[in-house]
Amino acid sequence: MYTLGTTRRAFVQALAALPMLGRSAASTALPSNGALVPMADFGLSPGLVHLNTASAGPTSNRVLARTLAAWRQLETDPVAQSYYERPDTVFTAANQVRGKAAALVGCSPDEILITRGTTDGITTLAHSVRLERGDRVLLSNQEHEGGEVGWLHRQKLDGVIVDRAQLPLQEYDVDRIVQAYRAAISPGTRVISVSHVLASTGLMMPIAEIAKLAHAHDILCVVDGAQAVGHIAVDVVALGCHAYATSGHKWLMGPKGTGFVYVAKNAGKDIEPPQWQLGRAVGSDSAGLAPLTLAVGLGEAIDDVRKLGMSQIERHNFALARFIHAELAKMPLLRVVSPPAGPSATAMVAAMLPPTVDAGLVTARLRERHGVVIKLAEKRFFNGIRISPHVFNDEAQVATALAALRIELEGFSA
Repeated sequence: MYTLGTTRRAFVQALAALPMLGRSAASTALPSNGALVPMADFGLSPGLVHLNTASAGPTSNRVLARTLAAWRQLETDPVAQSYYERPDTVFTAANQVRGKAAALVGCSPDEILITRGTTDGITTLAHSVRLERGDRVLLSNQEHEGGEVGWLHRQKLDGVIVDRAQLPLQEYDVDRIVQAYRAAISPGTRVISVSHVLASTGLMMPIAEIAKLAHAHDILCVVDGAQAVGHIAVDVVALGCHAYATSGHKWLMGPKGTGFVYVAKNAGKDIEPPQWQLGRAVGSDSAGLAPLTLAVGLGEAIDDVRKLGMSQIERHNFALARFIHAELAKMPLLRVVSPPAGPSATAMVAAMLPPTVDAGLVTARLRERHGVVIKLAEKRFFNGIRISPHVFNDEAQVATALAALRIELEGFSA
């Protein structure tokens, strides 16, 4: 795992010192609990420290087995299993996942559309909203590409105008964030599309307040929930948004290429997904043949998250994140850009590196030399890293990752 003897010695020394550091300061102590879900329940490579769930979470062996079993069942009678709504078909099992997703986010099953992920969901929504040339869509300057590509396509195709609310990188104040959106609204604004949790910094956005602002101006509020569902508790009705899209392959740890969209009943004819024109089942003459086996696996993943409970998941993940935040803040080359512990913080912790340090090289060395997987921050936001622990991570893994990061940063200067 290590390429240099000096690196190995330094790693052992740093790893030994890190827990002592945590015990010496209560504010940065490691959480006392271990993983909520044993690492043995997943197929991760032995020794791999996966701290990048915000990009893709591992699917458990149980969910994988259920997905494969559904696929084998489907192939026993492809037509009947794919199209017939009978008690024993894969179609029926997949269709029931709409109810599971609805229970998870607090809506009704007929408000749920199964998709291939958040990008697919937001793009579907962008092309389901009634917009004319010159109508305006308000995004922020910190949206993930997947949350904006559909709207940019409408701009290119139909002459819709995309505006941006300007959010400073470390703006955590709710009133100032809402004011940035209020200031960017124009008479032609028809949609506000906003991330529930920013992929750049892990900031939990004030969605309820932004949705209230949207309603006051007769504007649709569409939410990119890629980094929220399975990570934080989500109640789409309480949030007040008109539509919400999320992924199954991140914090839900479902099969890759899954997701779902919520469209509120009160959105009326303002949002009409083409997949719903001839029925709202998981598959129909307008939706086509859905990825049924993957949807069944997504349902199993949702079951697992609901059994654990979002309050327990939040407590575990946020405790690890608080420790990560505090320790990154002590590393001279890093500037933490995620919010500190509080109502806007989540389990995603991001930090900026100086221009003289190649963040890509740092993350590559962590993977190659130490078996530690973290995210390279998107360059359009900043040069840096992002760490996102989840239920299968424990304090020992976090300590290992932070010790390895210290070692790799020692080879750089500001």
